[in-house]
Amino acid sequence: MNPSGLEALIEALRCLPGIGPKSAQRLAYHLMQHDRAGAARLGDAIQHALQAIRHCQRCNTFTELDICERCASPRRDPSLLCVVETPVDMNMMEQTQAYQGLYYVLMGRISPMDGIGPRDLALERLLARASDGLVREVILATNYTNEGEATAHYIMAMLKARDINVTRIARGVPVGGELEYVDAGTLAQALRERKLLGSS
Repeated sequence: MNPSGLEALIEALRCLPGIGPKSAQRLAYHLMQHDRAGAARLGDAIQHALQAIRHCQRCNTFTELDICERCASPRRDPSLLCVVETPVDMNMMEQTQAYQGLYYVLMGRISPMDGIGPRDLALERLLARASDGLVREVILATNYTNEGEATAHYIMAMLKARDINVTRIARGVPVGGELEYVDAGTLAQALRERKLLGSS
């Protein structure tokens, strides 16, 4: 027996991260009871996104073009390639306004527990991108989780085998942070990665 339209909507909303059965039910009833026009816009926007959005041929992020605006920009430094896990991570890097190079978005990370291995990330595309003759440094900006560390280690070994310069973003005390409130692991890492004052 097929579920009713309302049941199907509730079940569909549950695919969103952080949305459990009760939240999905609350959202579905809200849309049907208070904002049917909003529900229609939401449905149209999702349908349009599914049809129009694809992966950039160079950096693998989401775009409606073959080459995204960042990759096409002449103002970006093509010698720097920053590797991130997701488009959200790329946006966070952009918000720092401290990086003007290009990106490669993995769309995931190596996670054996979830059945995701190196082949699932299509790392051969990253290798080809990093070997294009323009890239001088690959900056690994994967998350400092077990999966992110494993991903960074695998990519570093893969790129080093091709004599490509690889760096890793540092860990440490957050700007404006007080030592009293920093966890011991972060503080220990900041101590290990300390720099001589006056050095670049």
